[in-house]
Amino acid sequence: MQASTFLWFDGRAEEAAEHYTDLVAGSAILDRQRDAHGRVHTVTFDLGGQRYIAFNGGPRFTSTGAMSMYLECGSQEEVDTAWAALTEGGAEGPGGSLTDRFGVTWQVVPKALSELLAEADPPAADRILQAVHAMTKIEIQALIEARDR
Repeated sequence: MQASTFLWFDGRAEEAAEHYTDLVAGSAILDRQRDAHGRVHTVTFDLGGQRYIAFNGGPRFTSTGAMSMYLECGSQEEVDTAWAALTEGGAEGPGGSLTDRFGVTWQVVPKALSELLAEADPPAADRILQAVHAMTKIEIQALIEARDR
C-alpha cells in the first residue's frame, strides 16, 4: 500500500502541479493521465519526497482550510520565496497560512519556529506563539525578538 494526498481541482490540476513542483526543489511531475479528448484529468507528482495526485474533478468540491499543505522552509529567504509564489493570485492568512490561486490552503513555516519553541522556556514560548499569531508571513527575526523580550 501507498498513501498519497489527493487534491481536487476545477480544471486546473496540471497548472497547480506544475506551479508546486517548480516551487519546491527536487520535485517533479511523475505522470499525466488524459481523457479520450486528450485533456489532462489526473496529474501525479512528487513534492519534496511526497506523492500527490491532482484531479480535475470539476466544481463539485472545493478546498477548505480544514486541510492544508505544510511547507517547512530552511531560511527566511525560502519563506519569502514560497510566500510570494503561493500568494500570487491568492490570499494571505494569519500565522503563516495562505490560500493560493487554486484554492489550496498552505502553512508556510520556517524550521526556526520549531527550533525556537523547543529551546524556549514557557514564557518565551508563549511570546513566540503570540508573535506568530499576530503575523501573516512569518518573520524569523521577529520570533527571535519575541523570545528575547
